[in-house]
Amino acid sequence: MQLSFDPRPFDLLGGLKVWGVVCLVVVALAWGIAGLLMFLQSGAPGLARLIDLTTGLIRDFLQTSPRRVWALAVHTFREAARKRALWVFAVFAVLFLFAGWFMPELKQSPDMAIRNYVSFVLRTITWLTIPVVGLLACWGLPEDIRLRSLHTVVTKPVRRQEIVLGRIVGFLGIGLLVLLIVGSVGYVWIVRQVPENFGQVTARVPIYGELRFLTREGKSEDEQGMEASGVNVGDEAIFRQFVEGNTQARAIWRFEGVDMNRLQNGQLILESTFQSFRTHKGKVDQELLGQFTLVNPKNGVRVPLQTFFNREFRRNSYNVTERNSRGEGGKLELKDEQGRTVDLAKDVLDGGQLDVEVACLSPGQFMGMARPDLFIRLPDRAFLTAYGKGLFSIFLMLTMIVVLGVMSGCFLKGPVATMLTGFIFLVGRLSHDFLQQLTSDKLLDNPKLQMRGRGLLESLYRLPTHLGPQIEVEDNTTQRVIKAIDNIELNALWGVKYLFPDFTQFDATAFVANSFDVPWDAALLPNLATTIGFCVPWIIVGYFALKCRELEAK
Repeated sequence: MQLSFDPRPFDLLGGLKVWGVVCLVVVALAWGIAGLLMFLQSGAPGLARLIDLTTGLIRDFLQTSPRRVWALAVHTFREAARKRALWVFAVFAVLFLFAGWFMPELKQSPDMAIRNYVSFVLRTITWLTIPVVGLLACWGLPEDIRLRSLHTVVTKPVRRQEIVLGRIVGFLGIGLLVLLIVGSVGYVWIVRQVPENFGQVTARVPIYGELRFLTREGKSEDEQGMEASGVNVGDEAIFRQFVEGNTQARAIWRFEGVDMNRLQNGQLILESTFQSFRTHKGKVDQELLGQFTLVNPKNGVRVPLQTFFNREFRRNSYNVTERNSRGEGGKLELKDEQGRTVDLAKDVLDGGQLDVEVACLSPGQFMGMARPDLFIRLPDRAFLTAYGKGLFSIFLMLTMIVVLGVMSGCFLKGPVATMLTGFIFLVGRLSHDFLQQLTSDKLLDNPKLQMRGRGLLESLYRLPTHLGPQIEVEDNTTQRVIKAIDNIELNALWGVKYLFPDFTQFDATAFVANSFDVPWDAALLPNLATTIGFCVPWIIVGYFALKCRELEAK
């Protein structure tokens, strides 16, 4: 049950700055292009019309009537029900009827089976609700315009943004109803499939620390004066770095805010999922040997713990206050390196900071570690809590799809609006890492390596001269001009990257299926901020498109 990614707290202030810059640039470009076109077409009256539309936006949104929005939302809901759009429930029920045939048996591997059950439920909910509700949102307004049913609405005292908001609220109501029903069915199905092992289905709450390494000589810097790192054993994606056994090499986690009141029943529990790498066969039936050392960075107290065997691909739970590493019961008396008895609360956790050093004791072998591979386990939460947060993340993604579909339908026909919505969704789902790599000067899988020559002109220069991305080119006038031109291109790509939302971040399956609680700062907050940040401009675009559109034109 390893996390293959590194959950980091979301920088809300930094995200707001990026959002403000991108919105300002896009609004300035759109307003400038529209102003130029209207001036060339109509002269000064065209500019006056553009200014009137801009000021009318603020006036219309301030005068929005919740009653009219709700009435349109109810009409949208009833219309979808008449079209039998909720037959998705039947498809969902059929999938669950026969899904158990293809799931692994709990007796063979309970952890793996539970993870597969939870992943199946959440992904099935995602891929059943999003297409259905997305199609309804993309075809709603275009069909109303084609059938001229919208003409009856616009003759009433209804503003255009109320039509857009009413449609969004109506489709979101449909999506929420579908999500609640299929989510409830999925939860009951999980409980029924794992009745004897449901105690293993929980929501662990971790405290993650910051990871650093010591070299095999025990130094914090390597021979080049760079910050020490672990050994690369040849993995293509450098997610985990390895510590050499029976040397002074160490992996050190620093945890902040560790307090006895936050711990589980006053017990310090370390959970790890380290990877083992063998350079020789050794004893195949015996796991690699490791050892934890607790260090208080403020008073220098060092407490070496009993050795442990690293069970690869399984949870390794180490209760510091229990004699459980060797199968012994009872309380463990903690002693420092000089053999003096120390108190966990007064000596080890004093100050709220704790360093945990990890050493591999098996000679000639390596133990791989990444930041999320070791954490302090806080009191667990109910599985239903994590499951509900996973459904909430799906609802936020569903909200973006609905707003995007309604916005597209304000100026496009149904098929084209569906294609546009699907294109933005697929780019945000499949290509966001590619866009991130294009605009970053660091490798995503190894941030310590710098990528040079990302611009078009510099790449064309490096190819015939056989200069790799790690080699710096000579500093002369030609190269400075090339880099200046490439910076314009890279800045444009940076803006394009933020025009497409990262839909992969809305998938909380990795947390829920691996029995982790969905964290607020690393998952829910960025999802909520992304939803608001994209939906607000999309709603404004839909308002302008519907206000400027000639409804008689089908």
